[in-house]
Amino acid sequence: MKRLMHKVAIVTGSSSGIGKAIALRFGEEGAKVVVAARRLALCEETVHQIRQQGGEALAVRTDVTDERQVEALIQRAVTAYGRVDILVNNAGIFGGRRIAETTTAAFDEVLNVNLRGTFFCCRAGFRQMTAQGGGLILNMSSVAGVQAWAGTGAYSASKHAIMALTRSLAEEGKAHRIKVSAICPAGVAEDLVDASPEEILRSEKISPFDIAETALYLAALGTYAVVHQIVVDRLGAEW
Repeated sequence: MKRLMHKVAIVTGSSSGIGKAIALRFGEEGAKVVVAARRLALCEETVHQIRQQGGEALAVRTDVTDERQVEALIQRAVTAYGRVDILVNNAGIFGGRRIAETTTAAFDEVLNVNLRGTFFCCRAGFRQMTAQGGGLILNMSSVAGVQAWAGTGAYSASKHAIMALTRSLAEEGKAHRIKVSAICPAGVAEDLVDASPEEILRSEKISPFDIAETALYLAALGTYAVVHQIVVDRLGAEW
């Protein structure tokens, strides 16, 4: 039995990288997957790959910084499939300069995509899941969301904020049978999602499919089990 059979999952930022790996893995496990990202052509490629594996998927162009597009994404999924069981908020960008060198525009861009985008998706998804009687929200944070290093100020601030948002929403979700969890990966070989396993291994980074397996584990947990956060670090890293 496929573990996500009859489930409907939205994965943002799923035109490439971690999001694409999650979308492909969810499709393999029987979920109806809504592939959402800004680049529609790449979303369609992910959908094509899911369908080649025998899965069902839909591409929806979505900029998570636009709350109207986010609300339309949720509605599109409900119109197509009737509900939203799993929402993976993966869309994000990296901003890696020291604080003194970070422009206001760069800071705003990172916070706008990573934090506001996650907030818009959480809010819209939570409202739908409340109406339907439950669901699961997975927020993609980072090891930089539980630690911080020089040169990661804006990015780390956005990911720490996502952890706070996740914890708050998890408390609010209890009364509505809505689970909310965070995944915190270290360095992932995101650009190698379509590469061979051997090529990913040679990168000495975390495989995007390891993060997909983590998301699948959380999505397939039983009704009364919840894991609030998972840190996936790179072998040999200090912790």
